[in-house]
Amino acid sequence: MRNTAIRGVAGALLLVGAVVPVSAQPVFRGGVDLVRVAVTVVDDAGNAVEGLSVEDFVVTEDARSEDVTYFSSGVASDLDTMPFHVGVLFDASGSMGRDARFAKTAALRFLRGLDFAEDMTLVDFDSEVRVSRFSQRDFPRLAQRLRAQESEGMTALYDALGVYLDGAFDQDGRKVLLLYSDGGDTRSRMRLNELLELVRASDVTIYAIGFQTQNRATDRMRSRHQLEEIVDLSGGQSYFPGSLDDLDGIYQQIRDDLDTRYSLGYVSSDMTTDGAWRSVAVTLSDARPELRELTIRARGGYFARYLEEVGPDAR
Repeated sequence: MRNTAIRGVAGALLLVGAVVPVSAQPVFRGGVDLVRVAVTVVDDAGNAVEGLSVEDFVVTEDARSEDVTYFSSGVASDLDTMPFHVGVLFDASGSMGRDARFAKTAALRFLRGLDFAEDMTLVDFDSEVRVSRFSQRDFPRLAQRLRAQESEGMTALYDALGVYLDGAFDQDGRKVLLLYSDGGDTRSRMRLNELLELVRASDVTIYAIGFQTQNRATDRMRSRHQLEEIVDLSGGQSYFPGSLDDLDGIYQQIRDDLDTRYSLGYVSSDMTTDGAWRSVAVTLSDARPELRELTIRARGGYFARYLEEVGPDAR
């Protein structure tokens, strides 16, 4: 029961303040499960590529070709059937220092433009983790909550990520997390390897903005590597601004990524409910030579759902 064990770690973490309930057990809905894969395609300059069709993509699961039965482009293209959920993970620890206030203002300006999101979940953390979920009409309360947090305490980054990802399991639709941190962790109960397993099990795409201008040189590379490892597993992107003036350009890149991101869905040809890891690869078709120079960003797989066998001898 890999999925249940992974979620149990996050569900045991301490939450302080307004709390979104965290389930200790996964919820499996009836019927056929659609495997959804969010895909970003970029050219050699890193620019997002628009205008591709479902015929341009090839999806394999454990080296088996799969038939894509769902396809869309852009997070706002089909909100009636595929709602969009935003998470904001904000480091309020003392290590953020003077960067925090400006970063909050820039983040709120970006989030205000995502008015098509069904809800926004704010996780702010220092030595403790606080979680609140807001509807669009409650955006002023989100802004007030974020601005009110002072930068103090230690950094429970892994715990905060674990709490958010665990709560996101029960949200249906596209899920994007914006992570603001200097990348260091000095407080968490959750270990990095446990967090990485939770990221693999989740379908949340993570965009990380790493504030490292105040980090010591000896800490900078280690924390950057950790952030990149977490984000790469999710199929997202990491940014490390040299100054706060770089934030507007970074937000524009993220918005472009969201506006051009493709969503592919298929029903796995392997119906086994064993909770095993399924490796998924998305590539571009060889039918169009001009696609060969493009690069794809997507998560590398998912855990199959687990259903325990129930028989006459079950206890």
